[in-house]
Amino acid sequence: MKPIVIGMVGAGRATELHMQALERVSKIPLKFKTIVARREEQLIPAKNLYGFEYASYNFEDLINDDEIDVIDICTPPYVHEDMVIRAMEAGKHVICEKPLSGFFGREDDVLPIGNNVSKAEMYNQLLHSLDKLQAVVEKSGRKFMYAENFVYAPAVVKAAEVIKAKKSRILYMKGEESLKGSSSPVAGEWSKTGGGTFIRTGSHPLSAVLWLKQQEAKARGIEIHIESVLGDMGRITPTLTEYEHRHIMARPQDVEDMGTVIITFSDGSKAVVIATDVCLGGSKNYVELYCNDATINCTITLNDLMETYFLDEDGLNDIYLSEMLPSKQGWNKPFIADEIIRGYTDEMQDFMECIYYDREPKSGFKLAYDTIKVTYAAYMSAEIGRKVNL
Repeated sequence: MKPIVIGMVGAGRATELHMQALERVSKIPLKFKTIVARREEQLIPAKNLYGFEYASYNFEDLINDDEIDVIDICTPPYVHEDMVIRAMEAGKHVICEKPLSGFFGREDDVLPIGNNVSKAEMYNQLLHSLDKLQAVVEKSGRKFMYAENFVYAPAVVKAAEVIKAKKSRILYMKGEESLKGSSSPVAGEWSKTGGGTFIRTGSHPLSAVLWLKQQEAKARGIEIHIESVLGDMGRITPTLTEYEHRHIMARPQDVEDMGTVIITFSDGSKAVVIATDVCLGGSKNYVELYCNDATINCTITLNDLMETYFLDEDGLNDIYLSEMLPSKQGWNKPFIADEIIRGYTDEMQDFMECIYYDREPKSGFKLAYDTIKVTYAAYMSAEIGRKVNL
């Protein structure tokens, strides 16, 4: 069996999550060929840890290697568009971390762009980028795989199974991902991330509710589209004193640290998606569905598979309990089989099967397109103070 040859760009947290999942792919042979990153202190340890044959600082080495079948893009968002286009035009399949694209500024924009460029202009520029990307993806004949793990989380998958079996009508949905901020030094800069907490964390539950609504539409044999978006974005942490700020990592410069978005679908149903950088106690990830004949609550983290109580942290230095917890003492709810519960394992299994057996991924270009379009419509809505029709 000829292996799928993988090239990786990026060596940070997203790469770690993808590689943990790729190492668990079954029945499909994989070959980790080349990893590319900019910083030596990340690149060389990642090469050795994940078993890549080669390390490089040049993205062209992935593009020009005829043996490489798929390029996994785990870079900051501002280079996604260029890398996706170059990789697909070179005949490579592409896995792309979220978000697909965004607005990251132009040469003549006044910095910081999040404070000085209108969100309406950002939205219009994004639509041009999306049209360009869509044309490249369709022309390439290659697989575009959107790395949205929530779509593969077992709880969300089971919810979709129930919806399809019962042909339930989803009347209302809630979804949230909230943390105490980001460990990334550029998370507070619009020019690097394309937005704040909503694009960084809210995109996960947003993609999940959009995907679940489409599963309902397929089961019922109807068309359901997004009708309008209403967004409310805020920046609260700069109002805190240093002492009040001591437990929160968020340092927004020109991005939001909290966001709430209401989506209205063409069938009259609605979804609310929440994202904040002011949630202590670990990560909070869930999707809830209120249906005509069922209520389904999908808890992704923190879940109740295990509870621990420690009086000290002796011997626990190398034990991963949870994301964004400042201490392992006291009561905690550890992540168990985190790569499975949050969907990464099934995500990469699906992607590799799509390449190997030539089928379409569950999380593809349309979901990536809709997610970022809704996000930027929400940013524009928050700025103009009214809903945006799509």
